[in-house]
Amino acid sequence: MKIKRKNIFHSFFIITFMLLLAISLSRLVYGHGEEQLGGAGGEKKATPSSDSIGVELSEIAQKSIGLKVVEADIREVEEVLLINGIVKPEPNRVAEVSTRAEGRIEELYVNLGDRVKKGQRLASILPRQIGNPPPLVSITAPLSGIVVERNVVLHSTVEPNKTLFRIADLSKVIVEGDVFESDVSKVKLGQDTRIKLDAYPDKVFTGKVTFVASQLDPMKRTLHLWVSIDNKEGLLKPELFARVALVVKHSKEVLTVPVEAIIDDGAEKFVFVKNGNKFVRQDVATGVSDDRYVEITDGLYPGDQVVTDGNRQIYTKWLFSGGLEERE
Repeated sequence: MKIKRKNIFHSFFIITFMLLLAISLSRLVYGHGEEQLGGAGGEKKATPSSDSIGVELSEIAQKSIGLKVVEADIREVEEVLLINGIVKPEPNRVAEVSTRAEGRIEELYVNLGDRVKKGQRLASILPRQIGNPPPLVSITAPLSGIVVERNVVLHSTVEPNKTLFRIADLSKVIVEGDVFESDVSKVKLGQDTRIKLDAYPDKVFTGKVTFVASQLDPMKRTLHLWVSIDNKEGLLKPELFARVALVVKHSKEVLTVPVEAIIDDGAEKFVFVKNGNKFVRQDVATGVSDDRYVEITDGLYPGDQVVTDGNRQIYTKWLFSGGLEERE
């Protein structure tokens, strides 16, 4: 009887061991049911398996978070130098208007912010003279632009050479910035640039380096430069903060995603891949990057749809849906 029980126990132990071994081997080979991913050389898409924990979003929910999806694709990644700058009027497109005559403002024809043409009347002055009333003296615009400063009111007294108006032609502006001494060799006249502003987060402006200082600031150890930008739409207002990417050199074409698609939680980098109305976290390995794109060296294939706008909201929902517990 004892021998029989011993044999039964031994058989149960062997069966249990074999089952555990089979499960371990299946996990080693197949992971969590996901296909092994590669870089740009593959042909398949890194579509997560249907049993992975993902975030389901209806069409309405996707619109509510402003969701945008971009395909992983082969693109050129450039070496760029990133600097900060401030939008300024181009110096040769700014005029201060004054008069040589002392007198009183009799007529005002423009207000602050008005757009004027060269030769247009801005005001009329009654000169201060003893005797017969002198004729009115007209003050005209020396260039076309916008009245960005007006320092007079009706019937106010004006003195010779006092600035009455300031007019700026903002159809072209500059971004002034500085580069550190260690980066001076990366800057040159005519260099292509891309500019982003907090005021217009979805727009990218292009320009060229049109001025590089001939000497460094001795205190800050930086070199001053200008980037000229066409501003026909008038969006670039003086004193706006700008982020400038100076294109140093072009790189080879690699598999990339937009920089905003990458989420870095401090331990891993990942994206959310769209599969129908389901969005699943996919870990990635990254390479070189510029201000627009990040190279993907592992984790995605060309054509995979990754979330750019709205990925933070999806990540929050993924955490609450138990995604973190699954990974642990």
